[in-house]
Amino acid sequence: MAILLIALLLVVLSLQGAQLIEMSSGTDTFVEKTSKLYQDFDHLYLKLFSTQSIVVMVEGKDITNPDLLKALDRSHMSAQGIPGVIEVISPSTVIKEANSKMTGNSEIPDDETIIKDIVASYMPSALMPDNTHAFMSVVIEGSATDQTQQEILKETEASVAFAEFPPDYSIIITGDPAFNIALNDEMNSSMGPLLGISAILMMVVLYMVFGHVRWRLLPLPIVLLGIIFTFGAMGFLEIPMTMVSMAAFPVLIGLGIDYAIQFHNRIEEELGKGEDAAEAVVETIKHIGPAVLIALIITALGFVSLFTSPVPMIQDFGKLLLIGIVMCFMSSLFVGVTVIYYLHRADTKKKLKNANNSRKNYHSVSTTQPDMLDRILGRITAFTLKYPWLILIVASLTCLGGMYVDTMVPLQTDVQTFVPQDMPALLDLKLLGSILGGSEELNLIIKTDNNADPALLQWVDDFSKHEVEGRSHIYGSSSIVSIVKEMNGGEIPGTAEEVKHIYAQMPDIQKQQYIHDGNIMVLNLNIGNAMNDLGLEGIADLSNTVKEDLKWLAPPPGDTVTITGGSVVFFEVIGALTSGRMLMTMLGIVFVFIGLLAIYRDYLKAFTPVITMLIVVGWSGGIMYYTGLEYTPMTATLGALILGVGSEYAILMMERYFEEKDKGASPEEAMHEASVKMGKAIVSSGLTTVFGFAALIASPFSMTSNFGYITVIDVTLALFATFVVFPPVLVLLDKHREERILKKKMKSMNDNHSRVMEVSST
Repeated sequence: MAILLIALLLVVLSLQGAQLIEMSSGTDTFVEKTSKLYQDFDHLYLKLFSTQSIVVMVEGKDITNPDLLKALDRSHMSAQGIPGVIEVISPSTVIKEANSKMTGNSEIPDDETIIKDIVASYMPSALMPDNTHAFMSVVIEGSATDQTQQEILKETEASVAFAEFPPDYSIIITGDPAFNIALNDEMNSSMGPLLGISAILMMVVLYMVFGHVRWRLLPLPIVLLGIIFTFGAMGFLEIPMTMVSMAAFPVLIGLGIDYAIQFHNRIEEELGKGEDAAEAVVETIKHIGPAVLIALIITALGFVSLFTSPVPMIQDFGKLLLIGIVMCFMSSLFVGVTVIYYLHRADTKKKLKNANNSRKNYHSVSTTQPDMLDRILGRITAFTLKYPWLILIVASLTCLGGMYVDTMVPLQTDVQTFVPQDMPALLDLKLLGSILGGSEELNLIIKTDNNADPALLQWVDDFSKHEVEGRSHIYGSSSIVSIVKEMNGGEIPGTAEEVKHIYAQMPDIQKQQYIHDGNIMVLNLNIGNAMNDLGLEGIADLSNTVKEDLKWLAPPPGDTVTITGGSVVFFEVIGALTSGRMLMTMLGIVFVFIGLLAIYRDYLKAFTPVITMLIVVGWSGGIMYYTGLEYTPMTATLGALILGVGSEYAILMMERYFEEKDKGASPEEAMHEASVKMGKAIVSSGLTTVFGFAALIASPFSMTSNFGYITVIDVTLALFATFVVFPPVLVLLDKHREERILKKKMKSMNDNHSRVMEVSST
């Protein structure tokens, strides 16, 4: 009872911790903050020069309507007072300034003809690109926190509502900050349905395949208790919720329920032998406890390889998996076994009260003839042990073929495809891009001793022209140079003092966009909608071309240039992640092998589970290639996941095999008993794991859905390998070792006999 009270207190504590979880979808979920890549992008660009804009897009038949422009001006004036807003840029400002020059009145004219003349003469295309669209930009700092962005977005929405736009116009609030906030909300709202679908699917599977025990649905609430503990730990340890880490919970339900099923299955087996309830608990923990604990450790070692990923959200995924499997194990061992103990006692008392022999009744259920699943597993084992070499040759050849074609599986590098394609915020952002054109940039950070040096400004001007005129996917440039030339009659001043004088006359807001202190400057090269037009690989090629141009048209001596930007960051990260997937898998294999060797101090027990799962890794690559699937940042972690899940099945089977051998069974008999007695529990846990992963397919995030689809295939392959490949591998190697030991004994006996004969003859 004390255990259940402690569990209840931990639930209350976990619910408190869960409230501390924060959603995260920013650059720091893709890039390690300590890396040079992040330092260049975040410290040199985002914090010094970058701005973001919440864009108010107006669609309508006539955007020169005075009532519309007056409403836009009211919204403009309201948004300017929002804390954290740097500036607000809108068509109303241009029209009021132009009207002030013409009439002396700084207001929106009532005459639509005057407005149209002003628009034709003065309006930038970025504010009114056509006759049906107008844009207002609420500019904020590029490094603004998620909380700050959310507050500014909320106030911007309020300013639009306050302005009372005419009813014939459509008002859309979009931009990167609005999209990121909507993305966080979507991730948060999709978590509950995923867990709910996972639980429902598992209930169905448990009811169908775990019917040989009482309280067949009990493993599900036990593992959900472990998930609650994991949520609490996640909040207290400040692990953020990302589009990858949210997939950890259905995964953990699939993994964690195996522990609950194994303990449940074994204690029912012990109770079926007529054991006293307390004795059954002891025997259960004695026999299945170490096996499940070893499986847990090896699963954890498989997941450790995730920490080699350069992507923080993959590392967070690994942290959640490690914490989660420990929580689910503790829940199964302490709470699960305790609950079954009390349920059994209550069941016994109830039957005694009804004057029935509870033990006899229980035995009638537990000692029934083998069912269909028992017979199927027995026949599969008999077949695999009859034709071991045929199975191993086919498995090995298909594995090698899969590993070969795995290198040809394409990579999905368009990050916009990772999010729900029908998400309104994404559609609004795409609409904005289709009207205004792309606004993606390569950002060149220039470090110098003197950013007022005329020679440096001349180089920036020459290099900008060279790139815009000579590179087809560079459409424009922006820097401090264009402003200096505009303020100096179209020319770059001849002395640094003249340049500094012009700097002093510039508004701070304008100057801060391009220079910082006296030693850093930024040159922005507009690459349009390069993410869609070129893809990340094309952006990387363009970035490399600019690097080559910098060698040919180098900056003045002493000045250095660093190329950064969001597109560059994403390419480097996704390229490193997907290209390093095989290394991650190999490291996982090494960790698992070393862990098994340290635990068992037996090469056979260390080698057998690893070789079985290595075959599954090869099969997985082949299936991905032949089904046309693509690697994403999540599916690149599948090697570690297969090792973690599949090794558990193999270890549990191996533990039961050697338990039966210790009782005097031959290798074939021991494997048959292990397959049948452990088979039901492994099939039950395996299928519930498959259906737990299947819930991910319902995710609105294509990256998560794709991950769920592939993991369903891979866990199924791991189950198949456990019953088809693992038995002949273990039996062949074990028999080979026994033969070697027997030969050594025989040789030793012969040697001893020879020495005895020699002594007797002398």
